[in-house]
Amino acid sequence: MKKLVLMAVAIAAVSFASCGNKAADAAKATADSIRIADSIAAVEAAAAEAAAQATDTTAVADSAATETVAE
Repeated sequence: MKKLVLMAVAIAAVSFASCGNKAADAAKATADSIRIADSIAAVEAAAAEAAAQATDTTAVADSAATETVAE
C-alpha cells in the first residue's frame, strides 16, 4: 500500500513539474513571433525599396535614351 501511495505521489510530482510555467512560455513565444514578423517586414520593405530604385533607374535611362534619339 505504501508503494502505491509513493507511486501516486511521484506521478503527481512529475505531472506538476511537466506543466511548467505556461504563461512565461506563451510570453516568450509571442515575443519570438513579433521578432520574426518584424524581420520579415524589414526584408520586404528593403526589397520594395530596391525594386522602386530599379524602376526609377530604368525610367531615367529610358527617358535619357528617348531624348538622345529625339535630338
